[in-house]
Amino acid sequence: MTGITSTTVPAIPRGVRLHEDTVRGLWVLLAPERTINLDPIGLAILQQLDGVRNFGDVVQRLANIYDAPAEQIEGDVAEFITGLADRRILDLNQ
Repeated sequence: MTGITSTTVPAIPRGVRLHEDTVRGLWVLLAPERTINLDPIGLAILQQLDGVRNFGDVVQRLANIYDAPAEQIEGDVAEFITGLADRRILDLNQ
């Protein structure tokens, strides 16, 4: 499993992009030879990744948007991001 800290900057790498599949009415993450269907939570997380914001900022922004304690959502966000990084679909810049 890839390590993540509050200063880690998660980024969608070159060749991977978010795409709205209007035919099926869902968002997908397109990667070379792979497509990942996103639920609303996954989409909300990925929409915060701009390659500049660090993990701590992403968690805080999501906490503000959803009016939830940052500590409550931090673990889920970390698990989602590291899962994609382990599959080489996200970059984690230290």
